[in-house]
Order: sequence, then structure tokens, then C-alpha cells
Amino acid sequence: MKPSALKSILETNYRQFNRIGFIEDDPITIPHSFSRKEDIEIMGFIIALLSWGQRKTIISSGKRLALIFDNCPYEFILNHTDSDLKKCLGFVHRTFNETDLLSLIAFLQLIYHDKGLEHAFSKHLGQNDLTVEAALNGFRKSYETSSAFVARTAKHIAWPGAGSACKRLNMFLRWMVRKDEHGVDFGIWTSVRTSQLVCPLDVHVIREAVGLGLLHHAKSDWKTALELTARLREFDPEDPVKYDFALFGRGVSGK
Repeated sequence: MKPSALKSILETNYRQFNRIGFIEDDPITIPHSFSRKEDIEIMGFIIALLSWGQRKTIISSGKRLALIFDNCPYEFILNHTDSDLKKCLGFVHRTFNETDLLSLIAFLQLIYHDKGLEHAFSKHLGQNDLTVEAALNGFRKSYETSSAFVARTAKHIAWPGAGSACKRLNMFLRWMVRKDEHGVDFGIWTSVRTSQLVCPLDVHVIREAVGLGLLHHAKSDWKTALELTARLREFDPEDPVKYDFALFGRGVSGK
């Protein structure tokens, strides 16, 4: 397929799926329930980490989390008591359980007692970094060396250093960094450039990317995520990950 024809397909599907109606049936609906920056990023971060399996189940788990946090995630993270934490007991989403939730709450408290979640990622980036790889590796290492570290929880915080495609964290970063007139992504982080984002890889994105000739294999790892992002950068160097909407939307809708 000629590059011009492929770009036309991607642009058409990007416009088709990047719309307000996308929010309702996607996990991003959970952070969209909030207006404060810190509430949005806290709920976005945790719901992104829970984003595997059926989207309805993910959204249901997100709503349970909001109730645990009394619909004030930032306030809860900063000022919770031992009694408040008891509400976390019994929380389960697939392999994510109460131990993982308590560990993340403790880690987020450390982060917000410092300079916040945006800084926790962006402080690892250099001006010349082409992608967010250093941010993801640095964030994971920060968790490993924190007092909140729990070995079993570490598996939920993927990092390129282990070869992971980091699908969920890349999705979270897309939510926080991208901003356009359609209002799906939030664009509330300014210290990470849109051009540095890496495309989240899931089964839908990989299948469509292979079908369109953007990828020649279906392996899901960091190398493949970079490979796909590099191809998408050919069509929009400043905002390559906008085509995540096109690939994911095509896959989910069965186009």
C-alpha cells in the first residue's frame, strides 16, 4: 500500500474514533469523572494499570476505586488514615489485589509529598530523548527503591528495561500528554512532549498494524512498540500516537 493511501486510512479512522462518544465505553471514562488535575492523574494511573480484560469490568473496578477514595482521590492519597485503608481490603481486579492497591497508595503518597506524578515521570527525561523510555525505566526504579515497594506489585509497573511493551503505562501517558479539540485525552501534562509518546500495544492494535503492513510480526514487546511508533511518526512526527485511536478503533469495531 502506498504511504499516501495508508495515511488516508489512518487519518480517517483517527477522526472516526477520536470523539467524545469513545469515552463512555473506555476505561478513560473513570478519570473523566474528575476535574482536578491530581484526581484525574491518580485515577488515570490506577485504572490504566487495571486495564486488561473486558472494558466493562475495568470500568466497574474503577468505580469501586472511586468509592474507596470517597470520590476525592488526591485528598485520600495525601491524608488517609489506617481506618481509611481498611476500605481497600477485599479489592480484586484479576491479578491485582488489595496488597497491590495499598502499595500503590503508599507510593503515590510519596510521589505527591515530593513534586507530583507528572514530575515522577518527566524528571527522568532529557531534552534529546526521542521517546519516553527513560521516563518509564526511571519510574519503575523509583518504585523499586521506595519504602512502598512490594515485590508482587512490581509486575503491574512494567518497564522497557525488561523488554515489556508497557502497554498500560503508555496508554496512561497518552491520556495525560495528548491534547486536541476532540476532548478524549486530557493534555494536562506539559513536561512530556507528544512526539515522545510510544504507541500502546494491545491485541487489537497489533492485529490492525500487521494487517495494514505497519508491522510484519505480532510480537508484543518494547522493540515492537518502538517499531510501530517509528512507522506512525512517518505520518505525523509531532503526534504519532494519535493513530492509536485508528488502530484500536478498527480492531474493536471489527473494521
